[in-house]
Amino acid sequence: MTEPALRSIPFSDSDGNEKTLDDLGAEVVLVVNVASRCGLTPQYAQLEELQREFADRGFSVIGFPCNQFMGQEPGSAEEILEFCSTTYGVTFPVVDKVKVNGRNATDLYKALKKAEDANGKSGRVEWNFEKFLVAPDGGVQRFRPKMRPDDPKIVTAIETALAR
Repeated sequence: MTEPALRSIPFSDSDGNEKTLDDLGAEVVLVVNVASRCGLTPQYAQLEELQREFADRGFSVIGFPCNQFMGQEPGSAEEILEFCSTTYGVTFPVVDKVKVNGRNATDLYKALKKAEDANGKSGRVEWNFEKFLVAPDGGVQRFRPKMRPDDPKIVTAIETALAR
């Protein structure tokens, strides 16, 4: 999937200001729908490791809190940011809560969900911590929730995107 316009689709940051992926200043972005009360929540630690390892090369993780999966992200923006900071030392941007599926899904996720995973499947986000790696040209690679952020497939994809 190559959609350079993807990088310019607006969303709201944690303060309610309109932003785009391009506004982050990172060439390569890992977009992740996150939740604080999920069995996969410890993935925040690996996401932060990726942020620290690759940030100086033009990479950023961006967390999109989502409460659509069994209500596992019920907090306010302030509560979510405090949890991320105090529990996992998160330094990457965590933005305003979004819907990733359904009629009211944010436009960015409507576009991201067109990307296929390794099995050729696109469509609905399956669960919390689904990952979308967005390259400078707007190309997207999709990684399902159970794949840990430090999986060699994701790390290699980040390194390849940064090398372009």
